[in-house]
Amino acid sequence: MNLLKKTTPFYYLLLFYIIVSWTVRTILFFHPITQSTFSAVDTFSLFLFGLLSDFFIFVLISGFLWLYLIFISNSKYYKPYGYIIFGFFIALFLYVLSGQSILNEYGGALPKIGLLFVGLKTLLFGLLLFLPKFRNQIRFWLFSFVIFLYVVLILQNGISEYFFWNEFGVKYNFIAVNYLIYTNEVIGNIMESYPVIPIFSALFIIAGSVTYFIVKKSKNYIEYIPTFIEKIKISGVYFLLFGLSLLLIPSLSIKENSQNIFANELQANGLYKFYLAFMNSELDYFKFYKTVPNSEAFAQLKTQIPSISGETTLRQITSNAAEIKKNVVLITIESYSAEFMEMYGNEQKITPFLDSLAKQSLVFTNLYAVGNRTVRGLEAVTLCFPPTAGESVVKRKDNKNKFSTASIFRKKGYDVKYMYGGDAFFDNMEDFFTGNNYDIVDKKTFAANEITFDNIWGVCDEDMYNKAIKIMNQEGQSGKPFFNHIMTVSNHRPFTYPNGKIDIPGDAKSRDGGVKYTDFAMKKFFEMARKQPWFNNTVFVIVADHCASSAGKTELPADKYRIPAMIYSPGFVAPQYYNNLMSQIDVMPTVLGLLNFNYQSKFYGQDVLKSGYKPRALIATYQDLGLIKDDILTIISPKQKVKQFQLTLRSDQKVAPEFQIFYDQIPLKKERTDLVQETIAYYQTASDILKNKKYQKID
Repeated sequence: MNLLKKTTPFYYLLLFYIIVSWTVRTILFFHPITQSTFSAVDTFSLFLFGLLSDFFIFVLISGFLWLYLIFISNSKYYKPYGYIIFGFFIALFLYVLSGQSILNEYGGALPKIGLLFVGLKTLLFGLLLFLPKFRNQIRFWLFSFVIFLYVVLILQNGISEYFFWNEFGVKYNFIAVNYLIYTNEVIGNIMESYPVIPIFSALFIIAGSVTYFIVKKSKNYIEYIPTFIEKIKISGVYFLLFGLSLLLIPSLSIKENSQNIFANELQANGLYKFYLAFMNSELDYFKFYKTVPNSEAFAQLKTQIPSISGETTLRQITSNAAEIKKNVVLITIESYSAEFMEMYGNEQKITPFLDSLAKQSLVFTNLYAVGNRTVRGLEAVTLCFPPTAGESVVKRKDNKNKFSTASIFRKKGYDVKYMYGGDAFFDNMEDFFTGNNYDIVDKKTFAANEITFDNIWGVCDEDMYNKAIKIMNQEGQSGKPFFNHIMTVSNHRPFTYPNGKIDIPGDAKSRDGGVKYTDFAMKKFFEMARKQPWFNNTVFVIVADHCASSAGKTELPADKYRIPAMIYSPGFVAPQYYNNLMSQIDVMPTVLGLLNFNYQSKFYGQDVLKSGYKPRALIATYQDLGLIKDDILTIISPKQKVKQFQLTLRSDQKVAPEFQIFYDQIPLKKERTDLVQETIAYYQTASDILKNKKYQKID
């Protein structure tokens, strides 16, 4: 049979993808939201280069189709190969079923997904192996299902591109990436906003009809399965096109350089835009959010931070007292909500050590995390900078040589390290911290005899603390002060830790167990630290990176951002409760204030113990940016949306008001314009500073 006829599944799916993409592009071209006139050159360019982009993108996404088709054969079911392969699938299925696979280390739904996939693959292979009389029929329906799946996804993408354009006037951007993260909220919004049943009914009817046509035209592939040589030829052509696609898609993207923004967006391929948004992790504030003239934004910010001048946050921090160069150990605790602690009303006694340490510390009782991811917490305590739209600075390309806590400590003659029990390559931490004056201590630096327990996230907290003590003893002998930032890992799904340490087994995979073991390990750390000669000259700062959960009934549920934080330094920092509202970005400027440091600052975070501090907190997701002030939460969102909520403490809490963390969020009846302007000022100026690279370190 002609080799071209053996590629008909690719050909007809490509044709369908081109038709759908061309149709969507045409509809968007004439869409009312596309308020632009196009020159003849723009029109020709956007359709021509759009068509080329669509072709090469399909080549890439058809990789899964190639993989499926290339492994269709009868020979793999011959004896003994068929039985060996089937035995392998059974062994793999039992391995995943055992609950001891690497998938279980990641936790969540991944083990169930893996079990379903491997189980289905095993079942299908078994049916094809043991029912040779029905092999052709089974293969036909599998082939039809794969084609149907591709058709549905192509149609679904076309519909999604239309609705995304209908809402934002652009192809996919980081908001679309964000939608994958907040799946429950997005699905709920879709169900409420669109006629889902009619849309999906039409989708499946069309998909079924198209699938029928494509299967009818291309079933010769499974009726006359290509020979090994023919598969080699097909693969050769595919790899050639695949390589060309990798080279040409970025080049075609560069062609999107018209002065007409709509022309650029229409020319672009939505899937490639999604990929770029995922990789770049940024969302243009000035394109999607409510703005004011930059001069007004910085003037408004100056009312909150009076010492700044011009369109920058650069200012001089001075102290009347002598600088105190104590060691500083910053511990950020993974996923640690305020509600875990006894002082906030928890009665489970899962944080006994931290509860006792709080009584000996300066405790910030009303502190809010800036975000709901570890990288947001790390950004907050390292850069003391507001969370901006899109991904954390930690994960962006432009993440180096920023003005950071490390840059200040380095200037003061400190050794500076970031200590992490996992592989710092994860979440781009290694790139970020090494690029901002930190030395890295992570799992790669551990000797085999230094690891007593580890899981997918890294070594247990006890092992990390043992390593930290060893390193700090070496630093203490050098005569230089040190600033060490330790990030814990044990309080993370799957919540596994060494057995026999606490009264909840380490293999129970319990969140309460993770919290209690984290507390236990920290107690061991302080027991060791108190025996070291550097202990009395050290300030310990303990703060969570974010809460255990951020889901709620509103875009930004305030009680899901409340975290514990304290400073412990016997004989230096007096135990007390600081009850004013504050942000995670204020922690390190406050520590620098306690040390009487004189330095130039670009921080948005402030020393909350100074008289000029005005209480407020900044909280955000990837796209909803919030300010808490005067018991009002103001949220600015894409499409220039603004919402405000009155925060009212729930009456069922049994602790003092300063420790109550649960709120009813009631929409504000009358807009507080001053708070809207202040919210815009914080986030617009922060976005401007990052965009124009004005947050670089000071040499």
